Order: sequence, then structure tokens, then C-alpha cells
Amino acid sequence: MIVTFLGTGSGAPTTRRNVSGIGLRFLQAGKWWLFDCGEGTQHQLLRAPMKISQLDKIFITHLHGDHLYGLIGLLASRSLRNTEPTPLELYGPPGLDRYFRGIMEASPVHLQYPLEIKIVSEGVIYEDEEIVVSCRMAKHRVPSFAYAVMEKEKTGAFQVERAKQAGVPSGPLFGALKRGEQVTLEDGRVLDGKDFVGEPQPGRKIVFSGDTEPSQAVLELAKGADLLVHEATYAHHDKELATRSGHSTAREAAQIAKEAGVKELCLTHFSPRYEDEDGDFSMEDLLAEAQQIFPATQLADDLGSISVKRERSDGRKP
Repeated sequence: MIVTFLGTGSGAPTTRRNVSGIGLRFLQAGKWWLFDCGEGTQHQLLRAPMKISQLDKIFITHLHGDHLYGLIGLLASRSLRNTEPTPLELYGPPGLDRYFRGIMEASPVHLQYPLEIKIVSEGVIYEDEEIVVSCRMAKHRVPSFAYAVMEKEKTGAFQVERAKQAGVPSGPLFGALKRGEQVTLEDGRVLDGKDFVGEPQPGRKIVFSGDTEPSQAVLELAKGADLLVHEATYAHHDKELATRSGHSTAREAAQIAKEAGVKELCLTHFSPRYEDEDGDFSMEDLLAEAQQIFPATQLADDLGSISVKRERSDGRKP
């Protein structure tokens, strides 16, 4: 899985950072998901390694404009770029459906594909054979949700040579053992599939905080994540501003990562006040503030990517 940042600024676009949008690519499946869709997201996609035609799901954290105002344009463009009308699912907080209907009534767009809008509440909101997506309510000025994308545990590799040495003929019995079932051979021996399958590979977990003050719910959602993408709108000396606007400081995000036991932390949603190279506090200072508490921290950049690889059962990357 690869996380690609389409916008890492807060409030309004700047010359260096667009507003919020994060892509999550599933390379083997040939699809990707979008988390938030601020103004200009589809422009960023023109320079990113994702195709709008392969966009499968969109998750909106909350209804502030810097996370939402690019949505309708992107949905319309997907109609133009999609040769086949593949369905799209749109997840978000209460009010997202009213927002969509209101714009469609005022400025109709004929979508060439089925669109299903799903209003979320805390808990599991999506599940298939490989992935579970759950969300928790964050702590912001409006209802805002943090999302966790969790891979299910992957069955260990089937040990073909061991099965052959045990006298198992290739064919249906191989398949049964591979599924972990018991099989009976012609000589009466009963073999257990779990003895012929390697250790399972734990799934990956990526968590997106959305806009939030330090939140126990987000901390719980992030427990053990491979990657936590957490907002850090302000430096800690601007803590009063952060509290007043419902945001986190870099230090607070690092503390959440530390307490949640995540492997990596990536900060995003930065106030433009720290971009001035001649200012009193720089982006490098923001990073240092977080790394003092959680060393495995990095800053997100527009169009930058993070690859989250699956660990083997021995804890190593494949």
C-alpha cells in the first residue's frame, strides 16, 4: 500500500501546499482510495501516479471547505475520464448527502456511473475479503471522523515440498491442506492443514486522523498502526491557537503516536505561518518538536509518497 499526499496545507492553498487530499493505492488491485478532497485535488492528480478512472472510494473526514470543495469537480471529471461506468462509493459525516444534493440541484452534473453516498458512524463502515475500514469520532469544531484501514491477516505460504514428502498427491488434497482443512489419505493417515502452512503474515494498518485536537478516540483507533497520518496544524508555542480552532500541535501528534505504539508518524495539514524561511519558527523546527517525543516522524509534502510494506511473521519486511 502506498500513501500519496495530494495536499498537505490547511485553510487555503499556497504556492507550496494544496489543501487536504490523500490517496491510498492498492497496487495489486489496480485501484485507489481518496481521503478528503480539498479544492484543487483533481489538479494535483494530474501530477500524481493515480488515475481518476481507478478511483474506487472516497472518504471525507468532515465538511470544512479545505477538505471538501474539490469533490464535485472531481466527481464530474471522473465521468469524462471513465470509459467504463465503474461504481464509486462516497463515505462521510452527516450532512454530506445534503451538501451533494444541494450542489446538484443548483448546478446539475450528470454522472456516468453509479454513486452511493454512505453516512458514517463510529465502528466498521466497510469490509471485504482483505480490508476492514473503521472510524471514530475525532475532536473538532464540527463532526469529524478519523479512519483506520486495516488489512486482514494473510494466510501463510503453503509448504508444497513438505506435503509431497508426506505422500500427499497433488490435486484437491493440496487445495484442502492449503485452506487449513484436515484430509485423509488412502493409507488412512489424517493430516491437518495447519501443519503444512507457514506462519500467517499480519496485515498492515494505516490511520488518518483528519482535523482533530488530541483525542483519546483517535489514539485508540491508531493502536499498533504501521502508519499514523496525523494533523499538526500548529507548533506547540501556538497551542492556544490550536485549541481555539480545534487542531493539534506537532508535539501533541507525536505524543498520540507514542502512546498508540505506532511504527511511523507522518504529520500534515500545516499552517502556512511556518513556511516563511525568514520567520521565527520553520517547518524543520516543527519536525524537531515532534521528533523529540517520537523520533520516527516525518513531514508530508505535496505529491510525496510513503510505502507501507507488509511485515512477515518474523517482523521483517518481505
